[in-house]
Amino acid sequence: MQPLTEDQVRAALVNATTDEIERVALPVDFLLVDWDHLDFLAWRDPRTRARGYVIAELDGAPTGVVLRATDGSSRGRPALCNLCHTMQPGDQVALFTARRAGDAGERGDSVGTYVCADLSCHENVRLAAPLAPSEVRASVDRRIDGTRHRVESFVERVAVAA
Repeated sequence: MQPLTEDQVRAALVNATTDEIERVALPVDFLLVDWDHLDFLAWRDPRTRARGYVIAELDGAPTGVVLRATDGSSRGRPALCNLCHTMQPGDQVALFTARRAGDAGERGDSVGTYVCADLSCHENVRLAAPLAPSEVRASVDRRIDGTRHRVESFVERVAVAA
């Protein structure tokens, strides 16, 4: 992913209001981000835990969306993150919604999906579990590519005005 400044992060948020853009709290480690090894940038707002952000590159340009986490109670059963396809304990997966960009968002249209509650999908697909005798390391690369593709598709669904 190309390196971004704070102003570029704010400008990339396609479904944010002017007030939301002003209130964006960058991740605490923003100045330490290793952009060369990042497929997308995702974080929970350190000041407002119900808010999160995802920025991906669409057609070479950074495009981001503001997410809202639901206040649902934790579930006892394991759940699958729809972005990284990692199975997590039920309380570590949350429903996030994003108001669509443009007129669709103004009408109240939104897109939602279940995501790792801490938005750590980028790291989760890189966790190397011990290799089983029949497992090939390439499967990790496929997981990384699949996650990047699903994140880009989600951001695109929110960003495309309907």
